[in-house]
Amino acid sequence: MDTRQDDLRRDLDATLQARKELGKEYEDELVDSFMRRLDARLDARVERSVAQRMDDYERPYPDRHQRPRRQGWGKRSGSGLAVVSMVLGIPLTAIASAPSNGGFAGLMVCWAGIVGVNVAAAFGERRNREERRPRGDWD
Repeated sequence: MDTRQDDLRRDLDATLQARKELGKEYEDELVDSFMRRLDARLDARVERSVAQRMDDYERPYPDRHQRPRRQGWGKRSGSGLAVVSMVLGIPLTAIASAPSNGGFAGLMVCWAGIVGVNVAAAFGERRNREERRPRGDWD
């Protein structure tokens, strides 16, 4: 860190000495040159920092399947199915409970199917979660 600051200080001193020798008419060019070198150093430093952070991020999870699951409305989230079931349950309730389609019996069959699908999805997710759980030597 000190060597970088020393290099920067030397560049700044060289720029100031060049200004003294060349005069004020070259001041803008000297400042622009110094700023380009400073920007290049900052860009390199940022790139190194980002590369290091990306390496640190990827290192704990070398295998794609070991990464923690995303919470919320992700692909494996059970709440998505529950919301879709409720949204579809409203028109299905209206259709199934019509007197020409079975009335109360049609309503019960419709909601039994909706509940069955959600229960099956919940147990399937639980089974998948248990399969992914690391097993010990005693299991």
